Amino acid sequence: MCPLWPVHTIIMYLLVLFPLWILSSTIMHVSASKLTVDFIPADNVQIPMSETAPLTVIYQSSDFSPDDRARGSFYLVSDSPQVVSVPPRDVLLKTHQINNMTFVSVFNVSANFLGYANVKAVFEKDSEKRESEKTAKFTVVRQERPIDRMFLISVIVLVFILYINFGCALDLEVLMQTIKRPIGPAIGVFCQFILMPIIGFLIGQLLFKHSTALQLGFFFTGIVPAGGASNIWTCILGGNLNLSITMTTVSTFTAFLLIPFWAFTLGRVIFASGDMVVPYGSIARSAISLIIPLVIGAFLQFYAPKFSKLMVRILKPFSAALLLFIIAFAIVTNLYLFKLFTWEIALAGFCLPFFGYLFGGIIARLMNQKPEDSLAISIETGVQNTGVAIFMLRYSLGQPEADITTVAPVAVAIMTPIPLILLHLLRKCFLSQIYNPKNSQDAYSEKITTISNDDYLTAHA
Repeated sequence: MCPLWPVHTIIMYLLVLFPLWILSSTIMHVSASKLTVDFIPADNVQIPMSETAPLTVIYQSSDFSPDDRARGSFYLVSDSPQVVSVPPRDVLLKTHQINNMTFVSVFNVSANFLGYANVKAVFEKDSEKRESEKTAKFTVVRQERPIDRMFLISVIVLVFILYINFGCALDLEVLMQTIKRPIGPAIGVFCQFILMPIIGFLIGQLLFKHSTALQLGFFFTGIVPAGGASNIWTCILGGNLNLSITMTTVSTFTAFLLIPFWAFTLGRVIFASGDMVVPYGSIARSAISLIIPLVIGAFLQFYAPKFSKLMVRILKPFSAALLLFIIAFAIVTNLYLFKLFTWEIALAGFCLPFFGYLFGGIIARLMNQKPEDSLAISIETGVQNTGVAIFMLRYSLGQPEADITTVAPVAVAIMTPIPLILLHLLRKCFLSQIYNPKNSQDAYSEKITTISNDDYLTAHA
């Protein structure tokens, strides 16, 4: 016989019931610590950045004792206050808020920056604190502003005029020779569409292992064709303008084939979900907008030679002024993106064009290209058409991911001029004796000569 008989029966019951009692007490405590609320609206609430939206919260009066209503406070908390905030913080639970046994409170939700945020309700009294299981989900997006449209229109008009200038300065004979023997354009296409996509991919993998969006942003910036600013910088730094314009044109048309190739090969490694959009329309518009003003400028050489001379004279200062305008206006219109800048983004934005300049110049010299041709190939490789990259991101991703990811091509656009400006200053300040523009024919001002029949000007490569 058991020595604990008959007490052992009671002990056995207690051993079975005690854990159940502990478990039920815990569940009751957890239930009591939660708020039962409803949010109106509740899911996928979109708010434009810097605006506010009302959020109605409905909760039962039975969840609060008279003492709760007298001394407690009810407020909302955002898990990402930098994206969404909810002032004022506290709402006292007064009896005049009761309507048919429910409390109704309206909060103004402020959209601070692009991104996602969840908002939950909290009741607090002394040391007691209860939170709601339900949350209201917010998405902060950016609306297009008038200044964005002004910037786009002004850049289109000014670049169109600039490319008419380029057409006036083109040496058509040299251009035809370049097309017949396209060694320079072939090197440019190799650097632009083989090296740059791989560089963009590796930069994303090394610096942004935990951010698929930024990997995609820098990869897309690496697979786009050369930007029109390459022609401007080639003109300012004294490279072969004819070769530069030819390479930009060839690069733009080559993009029709090679952007899809890279997007659906290496791009799949980054963007497994795969709803990629190749902006054929945008690329076609870039090609047309490049060719039309060049043709107009070429016609001016024959039919309005005096006006063509004037256009060539203002080419360099106009190019420099346009670059300054684009950089300044772009910074002003995209100030919001600087909140996303980190040292990794700044470094990646610098490395992509820098390695393009470096490898493009090295390969051109290894292929025995002239100094002015090597300079043009180097610039053409490093300067990317970030507008096409932004277009691809906007149409491949939803909002606000598209705007957030835009920081990648914007960072590249901001960092692209830095090595070129440093090169220009070094040549001006320290290398004037070593680098003689008259001997190397690398100064654009020395290349503009008047044809004896005074019909048009040529820019000798």
